[in-house]
Amino acid sequence: MFARMRASRLVTTSRALCLALSLTLPTSAAFADAQFQRWVSQFRATALNSGVSAQIFDRAFAGVTAPDPEVLRLATNQPEFTAPVWQYFDNQVNEQSITNGRQMAKQHRRTLDVVEKRFGVDRNIILGIWSIESRYGEALSNPSVVRNIVTSLSTLAYADKRRQKFARQQLIAALKIVQNGDVSVKQLTGSWAGAMGHTQFIPTSYQTWAVDLDGNGKRDIWNSIPDALGSAANLLKQNGWRTGHAWGYEVVLPAGRKFPAGRMTLAQWQAIGVVRANGQAYPRPNDQAELKVLDGREGPAFLVLHNFNVLKRYNSSDRYAIAVGLLADQIAGHNPPRRDWNRPFTRLTFAETQELQKRLSAHGFYNGEIDGRIGSGSREAIRAMQARLGMPQDGHPSKELLTRLRRQ
Repeated sequence: MFARMRASRLVTTSRALCLALSLTLPTSAAFADAQFQRWVSQFRATALNSGVSAQIFDRAFAGVTAPDPEVLRLATNQPEFTAPVWQYFDNQVNEQSITNGRQMAKQHRRTLDVVEKRFGVDRNIILGIWSIESRYGEALSNPSVVRNIVTSLSTLAYADKRRQKFARQQLIAALKIVQNGDVSVKQLTGSWAGAMGHTQFIPTSYQTWAVDLDGNGKRDIWNSIPDALGSAANLLKQNGWRTGHAWGYEVVLPAGRKFPAGRMTLAQWQAIGVVRANGQAYPRPNDQAELKVLDGREGPAFLVLHNFNVLKRYNSSDRYAIAVGLLADQIAGHNPPRRDWNRPFTRLTFAETQELQKRLSAHGFYNGEIDGRIGSGSREAIRAMQARLGMPQDGHPSKELLTRLRRQ
């Protein structure tokens, strides 16, 4: 989730913040703070009635005096659902995430051996989740994205009508995690939405599925990589992961044919001409599968299986589940999809995208991370540079733009 929220974090304008506040908070900041403190007092009674001790509540809320407007801004823009499809996959499945995944597979081989043996989940799937959720833990050391969970969830519970029920439930669960002794109030950190640790568990998921894989008596998904990876695998196992089964297959669609909605067996899909892109047979032709085409008939197409739906228990987005699957496959050494996503420009490599960000920064248009991932800050910088160069202001990280900048 840190990787997801970073895409919309890089440039924060006063206009965006004012809009978020005008939609959710009273117009006076002082009045908003007073209202918020009244809400905290009322929620304290709810938390205590739910089994949270007064001492834990007061310790957790010490210093939490006002809602965080940045949390509200981030809540309106989740790239799994809002970004162009090519942008989402380019940011999640790229040369760096694949290379780093293979390095992590070597570095944590013994832990991954234990995870596979105990939970029956393929190690590369776990590595894919770890990459997308926190860039293999790198995001946990970034103070600009790591937040106080109590502040984030309180903000959502107080001001975001769509998430109030969810946030209240997660906030009580977070307080009980502290009360249980797994983590201190100071260590209770995570994303704007309350997701925590290397593998970004929301508090209720932590309560249900987190495990103490390293055997130290605590379920520490913040500091213990074994606990974090084991917890992710346990979530998948407990939700029905089928050991040794694929998540799905890239397929080729026969031209000029409409396809039925819903699930059929792989054999039935093959009978109407939907075959694997690599030309191989379906290993289990009686498995039920559903067709997913996220980018039109000219983009990649996939028949997704039971394990795909289990991945969606981690995140309900089709894009997310496919990204985990594709990243896992490529970490394992398989080829990328034969058909690429539709882009109205020539794609850059990951290293070229970083070069583009550096050049935009040198021209004074970009002040975010040089991370090779295109978010709102990068797009705004690109549009500004395109305007200077007299190019169409589409915000695309294109080879054409980088070539122009190299000539500057």
